[in-house]
Amino acid sequence: MSRYVVGITGASGSIYGVRLVEELLKKGHEVYFVITENGRKVLEYELEINFEAWIKECEERWKRITFCPNDDLFSEIASGSFRTDGMIIAPCSMGTLAKLSSGIADNLLVRAADVTIKEKRPLILVPRETPLSPIHLRNMLFLSELNVTILPPMPAFYHRPKTLEEIIEMSIGKILSMLNIQSDSYRSWRGREPIGQEK
Repeated sequence: MSRYVVGITGASGSIYGVRLVEELLKKGHEVYFVITENGRKVLEYELEINFEAWIKECEERWKRITFCPNDDLFSEIASGSFRTDGMIIAPCSMGTLAKLSSGIADNLLVRAADVTIKEKRPLILVPRETPLSPIHLRNMLFLSELNVTILPPMPAFYHRPKTLEEIIEMSIGKILSMLNIQSDSYRSWRGREPIGQEK
C-alpha cells in the first residue's frame, strides 16, 4: 500500500480532512498526519469532537497513522529523502496557500508540502474560501503551473445527493480518484440516467 501525508489547516471544512484520513486508513494506506493549531481548534468546533480522542481512535482501529506535530521540523516528512506517494491539504487555508506559493516553510505542514513540490510528487490542495480575491487566484494559478492540483470541494448534484454526508463523500471520492485510488464515493458522469435507476 501507499504512504500519504495529510494536512489540515484552520480553514472551515475540517470534515474533509478527517474523512480523507479515515478513508485512506480504511483502504490500507499509511498516513502521516499534521494539523495546524487553528486547524485543531476549528476541527473540534465544527465537528464537536475531541481531537486527541479521534487520533487515538484512528491509531487503535487502523494502526497505520503517524501524528506529526506542526512545530517539529525534525519530523521525517520534512525531508525529501523520506519517500511518500503524495500529500493532500484538506482544507487548505488561503494563508497556507500563500506561504506555499511564496516558499515560506515556517512550519511542518508547509515544509512537507514544499518538499512534495520539489520532489515532484503529487500535491493536492483543497481550498475552502469564497469569494476568491485576485491574490488567492494568483497564488492558485502559480501553484497550478507547478503541477499542484487545486481541488475546491465543489458539490456535484448529478448523482442526486439526499444528505450532507453524500455531498461530502463525493468530494472525498474525487480526491481519492486524483490519487488513482478506487472509491465507491465518487461517481463519474455517465450520461443521463432515468430517475429511480441510479447505479
